[in-house]
Amino acid sequence: MTETLPNSFVDSAGTGSYHVGSPPDPRSIQVAQDNGIDISHQSARQFQPNDFTKFDHIFVMDRQNYRDVIAKAKHQDDIDKVELLCVAAGLGMRPVPDPYYGGNEGFQNVFDLVKTACHRIAEQWKEDHE
Repeated sequence: MTETLPNSFVDSAGTGSYHVGSPPDPRSIQVAQDNGIDISHQSARQFQPNDFTKFDHIFVMDRQNYRDVIAKAKHQDDIDKVELLCVAAGLGMRPVPDPYYGGNEGFQNVFDLVKTACHRIAEQWKEDHE
């Protein structure tokens, strides 16, 4: 079941430039497809400083991503928008692991973790805005 939140827009960006313009890893495409989501037409983009203006919240997967993103911040308000995904979702300080070396199972595990985190964040947002 898919739920939408009013006035919400979700995007994804990496912190490195090495995959810009490339499609997702075929294993990501397959896991998403197995879960009813088509990401086959997406392409990678790099996080840009103007993303601080575009987005109210910026969730990162691990501490290195956190450092990379806040390095592009212009002021404290930008930094205050950045949170570790699992921390924001109440799942503790654990990072979202890189699935690249975990085979198909690694990609499914990351999908499940991110899905759980996003659902929790969405529920918190709904509760806060009721």
